[in-house]
This record gives sequence, C-alpha cells and structure tokens, in this order.
Amino acid sequence: MNNNNLPTWINVLVLPLLNLILAFAIAGLVFIAIDVDPVEAARLIIEGALGYEEGIGYTLYYATNFIFTGLAVAIAFSAGLFNIGGEGQAYIGGLGTGLVCLALDASMPFWILFPLSMLGGMLFGALWAFIPAYLQAYRGSHVVITTIMFNFIASSLMVYLMVNVLKPEGQMSAVSRLLEESARLPFIHDMFGWVGIELEQSPLNASFLIALAALVFVWALLWRTRWGFAIRALGASPSATNYGGINPKRLTVIVMLISGAMAGLLGMNEITGYSHQLRLDFVAGYGFTGIAVALIGRGHPIGILFASILFGVLFQGGNELAFEYDNIDREMVVVVQALVVLFSGALAMMLVNPVTKIYQAVSSRQAKEA
Repeated sequence: MNNNNLPTWINVLVLPLLNLILAFAIAGLVFIAIDVDPVEAARLIIEGALGYEEGIGYTLYYATNFIFTGLAVAIAFSAGLFNIGGEGQAYIGGLGTGLVCLALDASMPFWILFPLSMLGGMLFGALWAFIPAYLQAYRGSHVVITTIMFNFIASSLMVYLMVNVLKPEGQMSAVSRLLEESARLPFIHDMFGWVGIELEQSPLNASFLIALAALVFVWALLWRTRWGFAIRALGASPSATNYGGINPKRLTVIVMLISGAMAGLLGMNEITGYSHQLRLDFVAGYGFTGIAVALIGRGHPIGILFASILFGVLFQGGNELAFEYDNIDREMVVVVQALVVLFSGALAMMLVNPVTKIYQAVSSRQAKEA
C-alpha cells in the first residue's frame, strides 16, 4: 500500500491527510447542497466527539471495534490477502465469547473467565476464517468470494441461534440472558474511580486496553519476528517465497487464522464490555469499516490507531450532528464516511504522482543548494 519512491512519512502521514482533506471538501459541498453550513457541521462533529468526557468515551469505544477489525484486515493485506470477511469472523468470534461466558459465568471468577472468554472469541473467529483460508491456499478459490459468502452464512447462523437456541423462554427480543458480574469487563470510568479519579460514564471499557495491546502485538509480529518477515515476503512476491524456504500455502492459512482471531476480539468490547449479552447485529458493519481503517492506516498499527479514532469521531460526532439537524439523518453521516473510504481507499493512489513530482522537485533543489 506504500509507494517506494516516497519516504515513509509521506506515505503514512501526508498522502492519507491529503486524501482526507479532499474527502471532507467534497462532503462540505454535499452539506451546502442540503442547506447546512459545512463549517458549523464540522464544529458539531468535532465537539460532539471530542468536546466533553462522555463524547470522548463513546469515540474511543467505537474506535476499539475499528482497531480489532482494522488489524484483522491489515494482517491479511500484509500477506497479499484481501480478507473481506471480518464482519462474519467478528460475528462468530463474538458468539464464541458469549457462549463461554453464558456457560461459565455462574461458576467461575472474573480472573479465570476473562482469558477464557477472550480465547473463545479468538478461537471462533480463527476457525471461521479457516475454511476460506484452506480453499484459497489448497483449492485456488479466491478468498474475497469465499469470505463474502461466509459473512452471509455467519449472519444467518446467528439469526437461527439467537431466535431458536439462545433466547430465554418468554423473551420477545432476540437477545440472550444478561451475563453475571464475573463475565463483565470493567468500564474505564469505574477503573479510574478505583484510584479516586472521577470521569463521566460512557461505554468505554477495558477492551480498549486489549485493543492497544493487540496493536503492539501486530507491530511486533510483522516487524520483529521471522514469521512477520515471511508474511510480508508472501505479500510482496508470492512466487519468490518458495526460494526462501517458505511454504506459501501453510503461511496463507496461518495468516488468515491470525486475521480471524483479531476480528473475533470484537466481542470483548460489545458483549463482555458493553451490552453484557449476546444480541443480533452487534457487529453493525464494524467488519466492513475495518477495511477502510486498514487502507487509511496503510496497514501499519500506528496508522490503524489514528484511522480508528478518526472513524470513532465520525460515528460519535455524526450521531450528534443527526441530533442537531432535522435534514441530516444517519444515512447522510454514512455518506461522509463513504467519501472518506472512497478517497482513502479506491482513490488512495490518485495523488501519488503529483506528490512524487513535488517531492522530487524539492529534493533536487535542496541537493543543488547544498
């Protein structure tokens, strides 16, 4: 996802920033077309997302989901795989987390149940990615097609389980019973309260710390281990990996398992961290948005962190915007998000040539002056 003719700081910072400026400029024209002041709209979005403690909490709560799904996509990208199945893997991963908690929350304390529920989510997410990975590696089926189909299968499976198996008798809504206290992650405002610091209540919970740890893990895996080198070599030149003693088929399966496990962690935020029960549609498109997060973040954990916060701002600030204006609904906010995805994803390379020419002209002039 990077242009090798440009330094890393331009690839990672300047190009994404220029793409975002273009996206917001076009979004501003859309707001003008519906008689909304774009400057006032931008102020409301930023103030709603970052202007007060509860808003910041919601922004980071949304960002937590995007970190998990963005990392899932980025790991697959590193190996040249377009894992578009993060939505389904997050869904089934959340099911794994929920099943572990529902089965053991009455008999186990938090410090035992916490790692088990996390492992359950990662295992279920990884297993849901296994079949598309195997078909890609050993049968030649394209992973994009198979993961799309597995998203639909995951959605259908969850509907069946929630309606026919997990819904308590007499319950109208398709939700499971509430988890016991031993299965619930603490909220951040409660954790700060333990040391005497008062924060406004928000859904932000300890899974945000897990997400930060996941960022460090992926960075160390990809850039500080032999496996990471092999994964990036597979993404750079699949045909050349055989000469380096790398089995590309086995590595493809391993990468997809790690990718699915990352997506499966989303259930820690949504189920044990916030709602404390399994619900239909708790993934809510976070898996698909993770693709945009990985693209904007250029597949690097630091970039993914900032891209996740950006989408958290758009989600939380967009909700505030829809609340303030009668002629702005949730779909209009989705349009803004789609423009960001368009310019940062599909049109990400549009500015590479002009930026390269400017960079080379500046570098040449500095060399002559020296």
